[in-house]
Amino acid sequence: MQDYANRLSDKKIIIIIPAFNEGPVLLTLLEDLLDASYCVIVIDDGSDTPLQNILKKLPVYYLRHRSNLGQGAALQTGFEFAKTLNPDFVITMDADGQHGISSIPTLIEPLIANEVDIVLGSRFLSNEETSIPYSKKIVLKTSRIVNYVFSGLLLSDAHNGLRAFNKKTLEKLTITENRMAHASEILFDVKKQKLRFKEVPVKIAYTIYSKQKGQSTWDSIRILFDLILYKLFK
Repeated sequence: MQDYANRLSDKKIIIIIPAFNEGPVLLTLLEDLLDASYCVIVIDDGSDTPLQNILKKLPVYYLRHRSNLGQGAALQTGFEFAKTLNPDFVITMDADGQHGISSIPTLIEPLIANEVDIVLGSRFLSNEETSIPYSKKIVLKTSRIVNYVFSGLLLSDAHNGLRAFNKKTLEKLTITENRMAHASEILFDVKKQKLRFKEVPVKIAYTIYSKQKGQSTWDSIRILFDLILYKLFK
């Protein structure tokens, strides 16, 4: 771990967090990230009450969409702003408390070693027991097959928002899918741009709150529909 810390000391890491109608859970995540000296960009994706009111005392970059455009659009806004900060690595995280800072070293290590260009978090590679709801598992397993059909990449976890990438990938990724289909679009870019990738085990915390905020079965159906349209008209 000390060797990891030494190699990390001169690297600039930016955390990008899209958020919509979040509150205390987001604050807890931000406090943890700031305590660990990470640079953070929060994209307020048209929250009913601007998140700036609860974030104004925190040293984070705050960007806001006037209306709710979707997580994909929020990430693209974050990517464009991150480019102006010239980071070495960028990490995307969800704002609902599912993602914590304990997985960051696992995500960053392959990038520091220059093994890959993008690291994808997986909740199915860990030996630890997970509390993934059964219905959620079915949706995730189905998404895995659908993504393989469209992208040619067979992953263990195709729709995990916890991912990290280097500067090269930041320059190459462009998200046009505003909503949740952006996760598959990123995989299309990985294949198209011939980016080196790797999955690593990450911890996902499922709480009553995060389950309410997560994708529903209907969301998954809509993602599939968006993917079909994307492949037909791209």
